[in-house]
Amino acid sequence: MNLFEKDVLTTGEVAKICNVASRTVSKWFDSGQLRGYRIPGSKDRRIPVAALRKFMKAHGIPMDGLMSGSTRVLIVDQDEEVLNTLKQILGEQTNYEMRTASSAFAAGVEAERFRPHVMLLDLHLADCDGRFIAKFCRENDDLGVTKIIGTSGKLTDGQVAQIRHQGFDSALRKPFTVRQVIDAIEAAHAMVY
Repeated sequence: MNLFEKDVLTTGEVAKICNVASRTVSKWFDSGQLRGYRIPGSKDRRIPVAALRKFMKAHGIPMDGLMSGSTRVLIVDQDEEVLNTLKQILGEQTNYEMRTASSAFAAGVEAERFRPHVMLLDLHLADCDGRFIAKFCRENDDLGVTKIIGTSGKLTDGQVAQIRHQGFDSALRKPFTVRQVIDAIEAAHAMVY
């Protein structure tokens, strides 16, 4: 989405930029936090880009969504080698904007700050079961649209099927190939909108 060509955005476009649900944008608008206007004779809302920039800056929402259409990916794994390898290879082969976290606490902080479109989440972090992080994201209005891919080297076929009922959108078994990771991220991101 090239916003340099637009002066006014719909709530759906704002939701994509901020990586939140459209209803969240509507709440911001209706409460007066996000300035804009309604289309006469309609309930449709429009938000000027200048007002959105001011709102994003005031609330610490990453401005990169305004600058590019890049998919934001948060990689959460306690294995530094996995983090570094994925970040390097995905950085070379894709246009994803990536951040990493190696603990549950860091994952929560990064998720709140970065608002990823897709999260690759190791299910077996030392300080927390990955299902708690998935639950946290699902209960948070601003992170509810983040697609979560659980990763593990310990999943059976039955557990892969069950994981979708535990807040995850899909699962990858370790070891996985870079192509499998990219395919999973692309499939998950396609579900966002």
